[in-house]
Amino acid sequence: MTVTVRAATRSDLPALAAVFADAFFDDPVFSWMFPDDGSRSRRSGRFFEAEARHHMLALGGTEIAELDGRVGGAAMWAPPDRWRAPMGATLRMMPGLLRALGRHAARGQAVDDALEAAHPEEPHWYLSTIGTASYARGAGCGTALLKSRLDRIDAEHAPAYLESSKQENVPYYERFGFTVTGEIRIPRGGPTLSAMWREPQ
Repeated sequence: MTVTVRAATRSDLPALAAVFADAFFDDPVFSWMFPDDGSRSRRSGRFFEAEARHHMLALGGTEIAELDGRVGGAAMWAPPDRWRAPMGATLRMMPGLLRALGRHAARGQAVDDALEAAHPEEPHWYLSTIGTASYARGAGCGTALLKSRLDRIDAEHAPAYLESSKQENVPYYERFGFTVTGEIRIPRGGPTLSAMWREPQ
């Protein structure tokens, strides 16, 4: 099977959202924000699509990995000093995010507040989201996506940052040069994430 990486377009948004909904179905953060197993995929897909459509796609760092022509993985990166959504994008995103979260909107806000409070101030590339569909796991989509963007980041000699919501994924990111710099605890009984930083290479 051949993996190819390309820039995502607006027409890719439904497939991108479906990949992320699949990839994050058992994720501690998304399981907490969307506690109902029966509606999690549908609701989290709406969440990801709103974020991609109204903020991340326009930043030019959103890519998809195709596995023999089918979308198998996706990643959303924000370039330096652009990770925080501007007011206009936030207002456009809000209806979709609120529809997705429903009565658990406060949990979504708690996650957003905690991640923002912990976010480094130094300019950096920010890996907001990366995921692989269950059918494509082990085929190299995640590695191809990371390598694609990190090659460009290294050409700029820039640092990078991410939050890992699964402890078992930390060693994977460490292989790409990220190191754990701290813990991010979500209040209200939420999960804990690992903040990870990658120095310029």
